[in-house]
Amino acid sequence: MNKPFKLKIPSLIENVRIAESFIDQARDEFNFNDDIYGNIMIAVTESVNNAIIHGNKNDKDKNVHLELNVSDKEIAFTIEDEGKGFDFDGLPDPTAPENIDKPGGRGIFLMKHLADEVEFSKEGRAITLTFYI
Repeated sequence: MNKPFKLKIPSLIENVRIAESFIDQARDEFNFNDDIYGNIMIAVTESVNNAIIHGNKNDKDKNVHLELNVSDKEIAFTIEDEGKGFDFDGLPDPTAPENIDKPGGRGIFLMKHLADEVEFSKEGRAITLTFYI
């Protein structure tokens, strides 16, 4: 495994584009194919968005930390906020009939379908999204 690449961004919603640039640079460096690139872009930016809005409550004095680890077999992004965390095991199913019309609640569902592995840690303050190469 190569040395991890790290990035720290203040919790401002417009900084999601910094995460997008980070992903673009990683694609250029490691030559991700278009399919995996699309999945990474959507899943990681959704996670950064969640970290800013839900984790750090849009507090510009709190940061979102991104880390990228690449090996011969996988690409893993870890996104961590400085919030209080959340109960990631108690999330309602956004596809359940009672939740279909509710706004929100689909980001983590989406991440789980785009990434090959999704792992929460640090009481829900960190998520690792792994994509197989």
